[in-house]
Amino acid sequence: MTASSMRTVRSADSVNRPTRLLEPAEWAAAGIPLLRNPREVVSGLHTRHRPLPRTAVVAVLDPEERLRASASFTRRESATDGWTFRNALLSQLRRVIPHDLRRRSPVRTAVLLYCREGDGRWTEEDGAWMWGLRDACTLHGLRCGAYITMTRDGWQVLGEGRAGRRPSVGSAVEALGGDEHALPRTGGAATEMLRRAAAR
Repeated sequence: MTASSMRTVRSADSVNRPTRLLEPAEWAAAGIPLLRNPREVVSGLHTRHRPLPRTAVVAVLDPEERLRASASFTRRESATDGWTFRNALLSQLRRVIPHDLRRRSPVRTAVLLYCREGDGRWTEEDGAWMWGLRDACTLHGLRCGAYITMTRDGWQVLGEGRAGRRPSVGSAVEALGGDEHALPRTGGAATEMLRRAAAR
């Protein structure tokens, strides 16, 4: 292999490897607040956004874990880098909810649900999303909350070990109507409109 071809291989590797990420141990040591009912959060966001692979859903919860704002977008960039993900998340947060930078300490919490192929094991892409979420929260005056992955096998809160088989990527939105207590309370206004439509 020539010196020029070796330089090409190195540069390709450096482009594809994430440069800003958090390892699972670093994430666990960051003191991320636990969700009281992660399944309700996941079900509510799934109902509201119906995410497909490569879709990120960022949501802001109040202290009672009620949904205050959320936005979803499809990852289009090829590079896996926390800085790029941070910018994308921050752009969405600025679009849907005012910042809390004037508060002495954060009151609202941002969580991230990312849908992807593969299994539930941590990947470097997950590490880059974690880095991006933490940094975006700091810049928007929010607490950094849970990072949740969703695959065709189900969902899981990384770093906590809590998981479920439904909803999953490609699964149908859970039936609305009937028992109101079964409705995800984090579905917000969209879920309420769907419930009323189903009840007609």
